[in-house]
Amino acid sequence: MNDLVRQHTALSETDLEWLHLLVSEWQLLSDLSFADLVLWVPTLDGTRYVSVAQMRPNTGPTSYQDDMVGHLVPRGRRPLLDAALDEGRIVREGDPEWREEVPVRVESIPVRREGRVLGVIARNTNLLTVRTPSRLELTYLQSASDLAQMIAAGSFPFPGQQVDMDASPRAGDGLMRLDADGVVTYASPNALSAYHRLGLAADLVGQHLGTTTSELAPTRGPVDEAIVKLASGWAPRETEVEGNGGVIQLRAIPLKPKGVRIGSLVLCRDVTELRRRERELITKDATIREIHHRVKNNLQTVAALLRLQARRMDSEGGREALNEAVRRVGSIAIVHETLSQNLDERVEFDEIADRVIAMVAEISPGKVECRRTGRFGILDAEVATPLSMVLTEILQNALEHAFTQGEGGRVEVSAIRTGSGRADGRLLITVLDDGSGLPEGFDPQRAGNLGLQIVRTLVEGELGGTFDMVRAEPRGTKVVLDIPASPQK
Repeated sequence: MNDLVRQHTALSETDLEWLHLLVSEWQLLSDLSFADLVLWVPTLDGTRYVSVAQMRPNTGPTSYQDDMVGHLVPRGRRPLLDAALDEGRIVREGDPEWREEVPVRVESIPVRREGRVLGVIARNTNLLTVRTPSRLELTYLQSASDLAQMIAAGSFPFPGQQVDMDASPRAGDGLMRLDADGVVTYASPNALSAYHRLGLAADLVGQHLGTTTSELAPTRGPVDEAIVKLASGWAPRETEVEGNGGVIQLRAIPLKPKGVRIGSLVLCRDVTELRRRERELITKDATIREIHHRVKNNLQTVAALLRLQARRMDSEGGREALNEAVRRVGSIAIVHETLSQNLDERVEFDEIADRVIAMVAEISPGKVECRRTGRFGILDAEVATPLSMVLTEILQNALEHAFTQGEGGRVEVSAIRTGSGRADGRLLITVLDDGSGLPEGFDPQRAGNLGLQIVRTLVEGELGGTFDMVRAEPRGTKVVLDIPASPQK
């Protein structure tokens, strides 16, 4: 719609915002009218109309099989559009049109904003299935007529009340028509069922909806007064009411077809099961986070016990082996700590990588500079946990074997993410040091070092990637990891 309006019309950006507000609301008008809606806007030169939006009803058959958006019609071809635009009134004159052997009643509703007519809504009703209307259909049509008059007067939609069409109740979910005092004059079967879910035993018709709703909702005080006002239809608002184990969503629409409030529409939807599932998901998320938190605490306890044991070891080799185990357990704990703070099983791995680098750098404090470049991005827990261990082992190996005692140097971890956001994306990780380099004849695929065995197993087995170690130029060692950025099924 933005492109069509800016390309073909003289409407301003504020006018365009008004049309967007109208389009966010007009599903209701379409459903209440049992009719298709097409929004026509005059072109810049005033010789044609351009169709910028279209809506089909959920309550009846469509009268347009084709998409009308983008069509251009010369002025004069559709007299009802001309009359509505020029005279600023709703035009219903004329006999039904025949489209592909289907009789269609056409009406034109001017769209007014601040005294100016911006365009015209063509309301097209398929008459093929016309029958004697029921009480529900009569209420729908009367409500549609009131809304159409409000659009023509510029009092609907309501400024600042952008509606989420997916989240708000629709006419078919449940509709109540109130008089000017807030008393229910009609309630659809779905609306009645929703209120029965709240615990209402009587009929809604004849009841003051605000008072009835507040009595069913287990609240008192200012909140109760707000519910009374909203359910009485005095202002365009949305809320949810909970009682008797049920939850219903309410949306009030004051009706002022001639500038004076004659009553209101209240749309309602039973969202009990939806809210129950949402609460279950929240409880599940909280449980998962609590599990990660407890796993992290247990791992930190294990690391503390290993550290204590290492201090009591007389053997230097045994002490170093336990310290390595502490760092391995610590790298897994970091991942679980991060997961315990998230709502899903995905983590920002850059933070984890920085913490792993800082943890391993304690091996040679102040002598070897460790830093990260590039971004790992967000990774699933199934990738983050083994990758943190792999990174720990590679860095630990570099700091222990690349530099002699007391020697300074540099270790750099770089990450390049390709195909970000896609299932086939990959992560290229390089760990480069400027140490002594690999010994002659060293084969990283056959080396018996425990750390390298862990790296090979995790990279090739769990992560489904590749691992290699080569000499760096002019000196040092380069470790290259190429792994999928998403878990392999």
